[in-house]
Amino acid sequence: MAGVLADPALHHFIGGTPYTPDALTARYRRLVAGSPDPEETWLNWVLRLREDSRLTGTVQATLGAAHGTAEIAWVVGTPWQGRGLAKEAAVALVAWLTAYPVRSITAHIHPDHHASAAVARAAGLAPTPERQGGEIRWVCACRAGGTGGLREGTGHTGPGR
Repeated sequence: MAGVLADPALHHFIGGTPYTPDALTARYRRLVAGSPDPEETWLNWVLRLREDSRLTGTVQATLGAAHGTAEIAWVVGTPWQGRGLAKEAAVALVAWLTAYPVRSITAHIHPDHHASAAVARAAGLAPTPERQGGEIRWVCACRAGGTGGLREGTGHTGPGR
């Protein structure tokens, strides 16, 4: 994944710099270990192309158990942008989350990041007047108990196909 996320252009709107391979490995170890806060759950998936299984990006959700909230985010490596991969992943993630007792799904998007705004809109989120760290808060009020984005009969427990 370090190669997928290596382009500094990916950080234009979110700040920071690409992780080194060692730093990314350490980050993924922390994510796999899970949140130290028992009221928070981290869900993370790597995106891959169907045709050749090449890794292309990530999608994630942070669940807050106490309030039934989910904060979502996505990133697709620059060579694979513009193909609808982030849209497909975000739509599937939101659908999957609504199968659980999640009442509100949010994302924070830089006001000039029109591609991410289009992804959020496609996933059913809408911008609010609220800002956090210079980013617009997008919200989807969800009903729990939906069918989600699970594939029937596959044992797949995450969003998408």
